[in-house]
Amino acid sequence: MRTASPAAIEIVKATAPAIEKHGVAITTAMYARLFQNPDVAAMFDRAAQDSGEQPKRLAAAILAYAKNIDKLGNLGSAVQRMVARHVETGVKAQHYPLVAEALLPAIRDVLGADVATDEILAAWGEAYWMLADILIAAEAQVYEDAEAA
Repeated sequence: MRTASPAAIEIVKATAPAIEKHGVAITTAMYARLFQNPDVAAMFDRAAQDSGEQPKRLAAAILAYAKNIDKLGNLGSAVQRMVARHVETGVKAQHYPLVAEALLPAIRDVLGADVATDEILAAWGEAYWMLADILIAAEAQVYEDAEAA
């Protein structure tokens, strides 16, 4: 599993206030990018998108992650809920690069290149893949357990 460097962890924690302020705009922009792929769009609850509930939930999860990236144990129950929801909707390891390709540019789109510098996006990329690896491994275990049952 990948880990984020100490420098990346510091940057992610330092950007938590920007995520708190602009998180919903970032996740809304991310979903707009992500849903350009109709196969991915079909995996999502349109009502939760249309109401704004899904972007709000994801923004809250990203903020919690930014604040706790160095204390991941604090996120245990939230991670388990994400894993359960991802398995329920058929999320697989191959979907994670698509999300990264939508999330990181959305951060820059919303915050602007002068704030969301290459260094900040690189740190968020490390952070994203650290969490993605945790989710992918947990989801793989759930899929494997279900197959064995």
